[in-house]
Amino acid sequence: MPAGDIGRRLVSRREELGLSVEDVADRTDIPAGYLRYVESQPTAAPGLTFLERVADALDTSVSRLRGGGVDLPEGTGVAAARPTLLKLTPEQCQALMSTHGVGRVAVTTTQGPAILPVNYAVVDGGIVFRTGHGSAAALSDGVEAAFEVDQVDEARSEGWSVLAVGPARRVTDVGAVEEYERQAHTKPWAGGDRDLWVRIDPVRLTGRRIEAS
Repeated sequence: MPAGDIGRRLVSRREELGLSVEDVADRTDIPAGYLRYVESQPTAAPGLTFLERVADALDTSVSRLRGGGVDLPEGTGVAAARPTLLKLTPEQCQALMSTHGVGRVAVTTTQGPAILPVNYAVVDGGIVFRTGHGSAAALSDGVEAAFEVDQVDEARSEGWSVLAVGPARRVTDVGAVEEYERQAHTKPWAGGDRDLWVRIDPVRLTGRRIEAS
């Protein structure tokens, strides 16, 4: 792993959440000076306790801070010795999906089913994402769509998955589009011309969580 990667990931996640170094210090009981050192010095090599505290404070995982599995599918780690599978309530599902991130929308194309990753946001209970006109993701317009979000903690062999199902439609109201643009947090990672907004209004939210005992 190239030196300094942990510090860059820490800064990126902290800024994504709108937190200062002092905010993280308060949440972790780690001196702000040491946090700045880890963020700025390529030779910094923080221990597991530091990484666990920071990961909890930044709502991420030790594995993600370390960059483990960047080029591999999630879930390649070893299962926990005594895992517990929990069913999530719709309220818990809603809380986990909010407010934004990367999810997957399932569509039917002329070549068959497809599952596509998109940057999304949750606005007034609806899932919104932007895509390009004529793209595969645009085929969700006008049909019942399935949308999935998950998170895996490789270090603890834990994770959760939420599935939302409901009608999808393209958004044409100018005021709504402006509001989605404001709350989008980030431009689509794939880049390009993606000015078609699609909204899914979930009528069913289900989810599961795996916890390690």
